[in-house]
Amino acid sequence: MKICYLDAFSGISGDMTVGALIDAGADSGAVILALEGLGTGAKFTVEQTKRCGITASKFRVIGGHSTGHRHLKNILELIDASALPGSVKQAASAVFQRLGEAEAKVHNISLDKVHFHEVGAVDSICDIVGACAAFDLLDVDEIHSSPLNVGSGTVKTEHGVLPVPAPATAELLVGKPVYARGPSVELTTPTGAAIAATLASEFGPLPPMQITATGYGAGDKDFQEHANVLRVLIGETTGAEEATTVAVLEANIDDSSPQVLGYAMERLLEAGALDVTLESVLMKKNRQGTLVRVIAKPEDREALAQLMFAETSTLGLRIYSAERRVKARHTLEVETPHGKVRIKIADNGSYAPEYEDCRKLARETGVPLKQILAEANLAYQKHTR
Repeated sequence: MKICYLDAFSGISGDMTVGALIDAGADSGAVILALEGLGTGAKFTVEQTKRCGITASKFRVIGGHSTGHRHLKNILELIDASALPGSVKQAASAVFQRLGEAEAKVHNISLDKVHFHEVGAVDSICDIVGACAAFDLLDVDEIHSSPLNVGSGTVKTEHGVLPVPAPATAELLVGKPVYARGPSVELTTPTGAAIAATLASEFGPLPPMQITATGYGAGDKDFQEHANVLRVLIGETTGAEEATTVAVLEANIDDSSPQVLGYAMERLLEAGALDVTLESVLMKKNRQGTLVRVIAKPEDREALAQLMFAETSTLGLRIYSAERRVKARHTLEVETPHGKVRIKIADNGSYAPEYEDCRKLARETGVPLKQILAEANLAYQKHTR
């Protein structure tokens, strides 16, 4: 499977995305031909430039027909009536739909009343369709993204001066990992956020892949702090260890009973925590306490934080991101004298019976759990002989 990884250390915008994908090998002539078929009247250029010494492609949209404001419905109809491949139409329409929904929520209006200012509309149409066409030309099967650097400060818009990230950008990135680093400017635009939020299936570290191409798309400004580019890495999936970002939530507690903490652990696991541990610690003033540590998916962080406040006596939490490595693995079902058990098997040959399967059989049959585990191991060993 071919993966495209969006490395948004300097944020992401629509034109940066198109430039990076062209730089990675998408045919610029084919992208421009697809965009000309939309009939916006815009012209397009792709030029080589440098940002902090890194050569990058700069994609520009020039001009376009002036028809006043374009409503979301008109833009979707424009995409649908084009000669673009069906997959490109579907992806571009989904991105614009997501962008329209964010604008509607921010301005508290119905979706059919959402409109885009003419200059921004032509740019957004061409950037979004151009990005989707370039992904298609590169035969990308799945898109992943790093956490997004959104920037800081303020940005001038048709609605006045707004904080960064702009309200629509912030709405698009609800539940996604973001941060702010570098100059006080807007680094992630609503169009870039819409592309990443809609098309990326995962946000986190670089997934296991064999890189076949890289590309750099230049932003408008040239910063001293870092190269203002979006980097894309194109590659094929591999069997390497999987690296994912997790959220770690911790609290030191010295005034909750074991019963309360045990119940809190159950609730946290039921709510989607990947793991929960309770560790005995010696706290300040020589107090015996318990370190509660929760490992969670980034999108579950806030819900689990609220659950920790509700179910324990803690008044504060430590929350930080960590990288989790998971070996590539598959499962095989084996038959034991007491029922079927799934075996988890890593690529290096190590294996382990699925605990929940063994626990279920032990409770149903009354056979000791250690015997079920041993029989599952024996059954797998016989299967591999």
